[in-house]
Amino acid sequence: MRWGCLCRFLWLWACLSYTQAVPIQRVQDDTKTLIKTIITRINNLSQMQSVSPKQRITGLDFIPGFHSDLSFSKMDEILAIYQQIVNSLPSGNLVQISNDLENLRALLHLLASSKSCPLPWASGLETLANLGGVLEASLHSTEVVALSRLQGSLQDMLRQLDLGPAC
Repeated sequence: MRWGCLCRFLWLWACLSYTQAVPIQRVQDDTKTLIKTIITRINNLSQMQSVSPKQRITGLDFIPGFHSDLSFSKMDEILAIYQQIVNSLPSGNLVQISNDLENLRALLHLLASSKSCPLPWASGLETLANLGGVLEASLHSTEVVALSRLQGSLQDMLRQLDLGPAC
């Protein structure tokens, strides 16, 4: 009985010793690919073409805008806010975008930890307390503005990943 446990342990240990860690460059490439995929998903939504994303709408100041210098922690914070906004929108077309944002956050955490920048999972939800009232007043505008700003933020993140973001 003890030999069987020992043999299984040695076999498992041998298998684990041959596994290699995923190269960080591959994680970064996967992160960039996922960002491009989310941008493409946003572009494919038909309602994005009906309202100009540059149109100024009052009451939507809680939706993050564009940033030129993004750290890993700021990226995670922005994605946490967008994830809650996307989850609050009633459109059924946004479920995959929400899942992609969750996966993107996980990839950013891997990249940050590879650079010795452990990130706490940002919630960023304090600013969204009045989201329900805004959604009732202007659901379509909120969705269009949120998705267009998300798209811009993702493009900023894509550029920042090429430069190597700070912690």
